[in-house]
Amino acid sequence: MGAFVTLCSRLLVVLAGLLIGLPAQAEWFSRQEAIMGTVVRVELWHTDAAKADVAMAAVMAEMHRIDEAMSPYKEQSELSRINREAAKGPVAISQEMVDILTRSIEFSKLSDGAFDITFSSVGYLYDYRKHIKPSDAEVAKALPGINYRHLLLDPEHRTIRYARDGVRIDLGGIAKGWAVDRCIAMLKSRGIHNAMVMAGGDTRLLGDRRGRPWNVGVRDPRQRNAVSIVLPLADTAISTSGDYERYFEEDGVRYHHIINPKTGKSATGVRSVTVIAADATTTEGLTKSVFVKGPEAGMQFLRTVPGVEGIVIDDHGRVLYSAGLQPGAQSPPAADTAGRSSGH
Repeated sequence: MGAFVTLCSRLLVVLAGLLIGLPAQAEWFSRQEAIMGTVVRVELWHTDAAKADVAMAAVMAEMHRIDEAMSPYKEQSELSRINREAAKGPVAISQEMVDILTRSIEFSKLSDGAFDITFSSVGYLYDYRKHIKPSDAEVAKALPGINYRHLLLDPEHRTIRYARDGVRIDLGGIAKGWAVDRCIAMLKSRGIHNAMVMAGGDTRLLGDRRGRPWNVGVRDPRQRNAVSIVLPLADTAISTSGDYERYFEEDGVRYHHIINPKTGKSATGVRSVTVIAADATTTEGLTKSVFVKGPEAGMQFLRTVPGVEGIVIDDHGRVLYSAGLQPGAQSPPAADTAGRSSGH
């Protein structure tokens, strides 16, 4: 009997050792923080809780790094330095800033100026929290500063200068999508195959939800906690821009942060725009372009961009879908009610 007990004990020790060597049960991990003036969220599938925590911390650190460089509200950011000095002469900038400015100018050319980061030449005069808007005279005075052609970018020497005084840039229409793409690339490099990174209305999906699509909700632009559309998606990016993000109302007029570069005033005719494409930099840039162009012209513009789908909710609540999202069109797999809904 003693020999039998000893044998059993040894077998249990060996079995325990084998179990210790097995990876932890795979599961979903998530984290969110307030960064870049919005909610940043990461969700991923991993077999190792410690490695998942490290990966999520890396995502948040990258978001903070980009915010420190590209925020127009931080005095020491690279963007603020450009706005202070570029009208006086060439300003040395990082390669990353060269790259994002290059993409911004590409969107301006593609959209015939509907997307323009120099909107801030007038846009900085608005304070949506304090319900402050510039007068017509102030807008007229500052409006000549809005023109992406004022940005004299020298990629070879990594410099930027402004062609005239009164020019300011704001990367708020592209920086979050850029950051999301950077974070997804980081997760891929760590061997992660199923993840979601969201910064406000900009989301990129890596893979699916382990055999099910991600259910991404598009917010009702007039009901804060309501979702008007749910899209089942996988391995793609989606952005939504709405007139409800930063705004105030006065005398029946909604003043919001999406500025029409031609007028220096809030774009009209649209409540929200959603764009689906391969990467979040593209989706974010295109939502602003479509919003400024308006419902019909915006949808017509989307039809000229390959590999892109979109939804526009106009100022009457009418919903317009691009061809690939029309009823009966080929679409992503049917939504699973167990999937995750991410608000936009």
